[in-house]
Amino acid sequence: MRVIVVGAGNQGGKRAKVAGADLVATVDPFNAAAKFKTVEQVPLDSYDAALVCTPDAAKPKILTHLLGNKRHVLVEKPLLGEPGCSLQQLKELAERNNTVCYTAYNHRFEPHILRLKKTLDANWLGRIYQAKFFYGNGTARDVRNSAWRDTGLGVLPDLGSHLLDWTLMLFGKPIVPPRVWGAHRFENLAFDHYHFTFQGEPVIDYEMTMLSWRNTFRFDLFAENGSVHIDCLCKWGVSTYTERRRVLPSGRPQETVEQLPQGDPTWELEYAHFKGLCQQPVNNIANDIWIDAMLAELGKQSPP
Repeated sequence: MRVIVVGAGNQGGKRAKVAGADLVATVDPFNAAAKFKTVEQVPLDSYDAALVCTPDAAKPKILTHLLGNKRHVLVEKPLLGEPGCSLQQLKELAERNNTVCYTAYNHRFEPHILRLKKTLDANWLGRIYQAKFFYGNGTARDVRNSAWRDTGLGVLPDLGSHLLDWTLMLFGKPIVPPRVWGAHRFENLAFDHYHFTFQGEPVIDYEMTMLSWRNTFRFDLFAENGSVHIDCLCKWGVSTYTERRRVLPSGRPQETVEQLPQGDPTWELEYAHFKGLCQQPVNNIANDIWIDAMLAELGKQSPP
């Protein structure tokens, strides 16, 4: 499959590296090394798919061009609706032209998240009571120094969209609306710390921050017959998966621990997944429509 990368920044560089020999051109109006300034300049017969790594506001116009010309698309998260171009319109355009529009959430391919999914599908945990996500990095100053990144809801769409996507993958759509507990601008113009929950069953709690000076991911799930705990993502170091089976009426649980001292496999796995989708083709824009709606609802509850 022949691909182009649209947006030759940090993410675009990662996508280009993973695409390898599939890459035929790069597009970026501000990067002198890019072959083209706009996606419209790229001859349509020279590529089959595009990896779109641009700021959010630029995505709808670019995607409309690509999908309208029957070119498959992998677009960096989050994919948000913009005035004059709804996600439903993009969904219908992709389906009408039988093309893929896949929003990239590479964390879905994190090995311990995939193991967690299998554990949940096996149903031995029984009734799920509570799940808690914590995702923190130390990018506040980088974001503050970027005019286009330090805007809007900040850390919520940046990191929170990953957590919402995981929610769909692991638990399906919550049946209650989200509730904001905290939204702070400690250093930035946009939110650099955010905390919200779905107060249904299971209770799902989310905290994300750009003010964690050591990159941190933690997940804890408590259920009728045991619990599951994940510490760290592979991209940052050794990732640990802990599974505990409840002992009745009480006592120290039976425990299984697996550690993965490896690099981040998610980019390659996701690109292979995208290429497979292009053979079918299958879209995941319905996920984006729900994530967009949840972000909009949280935005309404956030302080001005």
